[in-house]
Amino acid sequence: MLAPEQAWQVLDSAEQVCSAATVAQAVRRVAAEITRDLAEDYPLVLSVMGGAVVFTGQLLPLLRFPLDYDYLHLTRYGNATTGGRIEWKVFPLEAIAGRVVLVVDDILDEGYTMAAIRARILAAGARRFCCAVFADKDIGRPKPIAADFIALTLPNRYVFGFGMDVKGAWRNLPGVYAVKEPC
Repeated sequence: MLAPEQAWQVLDSAEQVCSAATVAQAVRRVAAEITRDLAEDYPLVLSVMGGAVVFTGQLLPLLRFPLDYDYLHLTRYGNATTGGRIEWKVFPLEAIAGRVVLVVDDILDEGYTMAAIRARILAAGARRFCCAVFADKDIGRPKPIAADFIALTLPNRYVFGFGMDVKGAWRNLPGVYAVKEPC
């Protein structure tokens, strides 16, 4: 966790990579894509806590079809800036077997977390697995999973804002920023 003065220093030295207006437009576009693809499926939408809470909160009101909602919680990062071992905290209570499941997450970085989610959802009997990510990071190499719906593609930098954090801080920003210096 960053102390308040450290959090301000990170933001003050960061570079904005997407404005709030760009973010809002991307969320509207991806909501329309999801609606076109899943409107007839009555899907179960699962939000990945805690990074996806901002994206999910803005996405759900734009989905113009009936759905069920639940969440899951796992982490590879904790408060670190590099990924580690996947730790499951909460698996959804809502029935998954036979359902079309849409998992909503903040960022598809290396893809290991979403691949683990897909494996567990399919093992629970989902009829179809889809994922929507606010950001797909262009890491310059193949990932074990590709997102079905992507709001924004971001450069291979440490980004924060719009649900994504930097050592626990700045999930609440309406735009997206990139760290200029290592934290």
